[in-house]
Amino acid sequence: MTDRARIHAFVGTKAQFIKMAPVLREIQDRDLPYNLVLTGQHKETIDDLRTNFGIKKPDHVLYEGKDITGVFQMGMWLIRVIALCLKDRKKYFGKTDRSDLFLVHGDTISTLLGAIVGRLLGARVCHIESGLRSFNYFHPFPEELTRVLTFYLSNIYYCPGDWALKNVSSHKGLKVNTEANTLYDALQLAVRQTPKESSAEVPKEKFAVCTIHRFENIFKKKQLEFLVSQVEEIQRDIKVLFILHCPTRQQLLKFDLMQKLEDMPNVELRPRYDYFTFMGLIHQSSFLISDGGSNQEESFYLGKPCLLMRDKTERNEGIGENVVLSHYDPKIIQDFARNFSKYECEGLTSDIRPSATIVSSIMQELGYPLADPLAIAV
Repeated sequence: MTDRARIHAFVGTKAQFIKMAPVLREIQDRDLPYNLVLTGQHKETIDDLRTNFGIKKPDHVLYEGKDITGVFQMGMWLIRVIALCLKDRKKYFGKTDRSDLFLVHGDTISTLLGAIVGRLLGARVCHIESGLRSFNYFHPFPEELTRVLTFYLSNIYYCPGDWALKNVSSHKGLKVNTEANTLYDALQLAVRQTPKESSAEVPKEKFAVCTIHRFENIFKKKQLEFLVSQVEEIQRDIKVLFILHCPTRQQLLKFDLMQKLEDMPNVELRPRYDYFTFMGLIHQSSFLISDGGSNQEESFYLGKPCLLMRDKTERNEGIGENVVLSHYDPKIIQDFARNFSKYECEGLTSDIRPSATIVSSIMQELGYPLADPLAIAV
């Protein structure tokens, strides 16, 4: 083993960082050197997340501008960052070869970016949260397409369960069943380090939390109008805390829907919170309305009723138990809102440690002797 980092962690968004944080913590706890590269796709709250999870400062940040939200802006950013990584490859990654591991996560543009850069530099790409599929390229878009492209670029697949493992069985490479998502580890860290009560102001009455941000939900006026109309119906029976993601705020203003939300007597607009604060808020809520896959999993781990504002989902967690897939059907949506209590479940308790499994596998790949065979080679 050499002293230089053979592990390059490529992270771009808040959601990615949350799910990569327990892996990075595990790497740090085992005193393995690693190169933390932030793509700059999202910067808002990243520093707070680093502090919360105890992650070191990034070694490199590839983009220092405003958060990437628009489609054209994202395309130009992708091209510029790839060119930058290739031009200054030694500055950011040193002398790379097949001994190097590029850790990418999930299904964002930063995932694809890291996979492309890793392959161009001759390293091996390790895809964390691999094998998830909705089998519909437009739900969610562009995440489903990004995920599939990343499969083709990966060398090692860290799959959160048997179903995910099966979905990448046709791809060559090493497969590791982590049995659950690293998000479970992140949530356990949050629960241990913070009280269940949120530091955000909590209403005295019962309330729901609504967080909507996906491309297919906010970039078409008709669709966003529909979602706002459903929130209007739900708030007649329960207070709704509506979390304003930056792209969501922009689209609400663009389509003249912000004022409609502000005028609803039982809706309160809230800013985005850091992860630990947000989890505390969810814990105290009656139910969650979301279009996020991570939120779907978190609600399952917490046993919290969740209305998923999507037509398809790439995850199985909670479906048929505490999670209801809306299919954008007003009858399903309103029935859930009026009968949410029947979807309350016991939170998940398990000794599974997906992040430890991943890091043990990484150590094997780097030449550290480990007794347990963690992977299935294909």
